[in-house]
Amino acid sequence: MPFQIVRNDITKMHVDAIVNTANPMPGYGPGIDTAVYEAAGADKLLARRKEIGMIDRGCSVITDGYDLPAKYIIHTVGTGWRGGEQCEEAVIRKCYRSVFDLAVENAVESLAIPLLASGSYGFPKGIALRIALSEIEAFMAVHDLKLFLVVFDEKSFSLSSELYGDIDSYINDNYVEEKKKEEYPEDFGSGNGRTFVSSSANMTGSPFHGSGTKLSKAVSERGVKKRAGSRLKISSDEAMYEASVCEDSICAAPMEKRSLEDVVKNLDKTFMEMVFSFADEKGMTDVEVQKRANLDRKAFSKLKCGTTKNPSKATALAFAIALKLSLDDTKDLLSRAGFALSPCSKQDIIVRYFIEHEAYDIYEVNIALFEHGEQTLGVSA
Repeated sequence: MPFQIVRNDITKMHVDAIVNTANPMPGYGPGIDTAVYEAAGADKLLARRKEIGMIDRGCSVITDGYDLPAKYIIHTVGTGWRGGEQCEEAVIRKCYRSVFDLAVENAVESLAIPLLASGSYGFPKGIALRIALSEIEAFMAVHDLKLFLVVFDEKSFSLSSELYGDIDSYINDNYVEEKKKEEYPEDFGSGNGRTFVSSSANMTGSPFHGSGTKLSKAVSERGVKKRAGSRLKISSDEAMYEASVCEDSICAAPMEKRSLEDVVKNLDKTFMEMVFSFADEKGMTDVEVQKRANLDRKAFSKLKCGTTKNPSKATALAFAIALKLSLDDTKDLLSRAGFALSPCSKQDIIVRYFIEHEAYDIYEVNIALFEHGEQTLGVSA
């Protein structure tokens, strides 16, 4: 079953179990802990916690959900942020693993979990999210469970500047400019002896104009921006190339071109035939493709067996990410389902950003899509 990000009050989630960030000793503190106790019935839950006693940091216990829609509450105890030098990350990773162990032991099929340690424990949200994604992805690779990462409000989940650096500039330079052309066509193209070029290097607010852009800051300070555990990166040379060369109104880094022979031999293949052809080339099993695409097992089976003829566009894009396709191959695959990458779709631009940077982790792609209000990839066909 797939992983989803939702904006909700975790106490209102209709799942088998929710996760509560608990105190080591019986009693409840600010934030999610208080909300869970109040929604479950504070007297009943507190009495049970007193029976359990102290919980060590990094460990978890399970109780009934009482008045909650959820059957169970898994209580996990983290640790405060002290600059990252006192094994804080190891404790939070242990929290996730102990939560997942209890979920498996109690046959939990749907689990709602907050972004651990990002609230009162004071972890930087970027670090908290990297821990969450790596632990969730490792767990989901070997288990079938419907897992929800629950965030309460938009403000608490503003992370793109921490994780993706220049993605906002990339969207602005491409999506915003394309929308201008769509709404004010008389301002673009040739007219009155003037020629207008849609190039991010010539735009106000481009990565190389003004002090508020993230990309120019990243390039000037570090030259190469790298994020731990990922291949998402951008160098100053790549940035200059993207600023000066545009394709279909979307600036693109140079990609490997497909040979004519490859194109011709695949002309008569259906969407799923192309998926399996790419999977064979890359040595991926069906299960690997399904999980990397964040697809429900039943939905994948229907596509594989032909019960569902063609996927939704979000699912088609999920396959492109799962198969680590180049931009050309992505366009080819989408066309088999009747879709195309559009410069007027923010979802398409965000996905294209990740493909150009060869960052093929669908959880990371979905975090960016979610934060920008776009439909996430995978889940169901």
